[in-house]
Amino acid sequence: MDIAAQAANILELRDVSMDYGQVKALQDVSLAVRKGEWLAVMGPSGSGKTTMMNVIGCMDRPTSGEVLLEGQDVARLLPGALTEIRRDRIGLIFQQFHLISYLTALENVMVAQYYHSMIDEAEAMGALERVGLRDRAAHLPRQLSGGEQQRVCIARALINYPRLILADEPTGNLDEANEAIVLSLLRRLHEEGSTIVVVTHSPGVAAQAERTVVLEHGRIAQSFLNR
Repeated sequence: MDIAAQAANILELRDVSMDYGQVKALQDVSLAVRKGEWLAVMGPSGSGKTTMMNVIGCMDRPTSGEVLLEGQDVARLLPGALTEIRRDRIGLIFQQFHLISYLTALENVMVAQYYHSMIDEAEAMGALERVGLRDRAAHLPRQLSGGEQQRVCIARALINYPRLILADEPTGNLDEANEAIVLSLLRRLHEEGSTIVVVTHSPGVAAQAERTVVLEHGRIAQSFLNR
């Protein structure tokens, strides 16, 4: 790969493998994601999707290979350094919302600010407004619908201006109406220039992305453009 192509990539996996004892969750996976690209990762259960997400999201270190995030190999970094990268460069959106039950929507967004630098209530409110939840800022998670909770998660993921948005089954717990709202938000973020990697079981969700890769038995079996 030439220097210009490398500069255009925000993320590269180079011959990445992950072993859990005798289980080979990923096997020599190589993948490049361009800045501003929307990539979908699909595959059956046990194909390695979650493992790939954990490696890309700096939650796990691979057994072998390189993981380049903005040109920096994060594969061998110590846990403390990986925590800083997750905090500063990656916005994580989960299927399980992981909101703090006794904090309001606004406070849940501000928690991410707290771990990054300093809290800014006006900025956090702006993030909620961006996902259409300004009027729900004072509500606790139990007072929000599933779709609203996921939108709080998106606001929380965006508050520190991540270089990479990583979403794990972001519509997996949502009904059709709320899935459409969340996908519309992701489309808008992509149009604004965000780099997005979505792990999904849903062909409909994957079709929203520019490109899809399909994992089977820890390897990339297919890679194709959606449009």
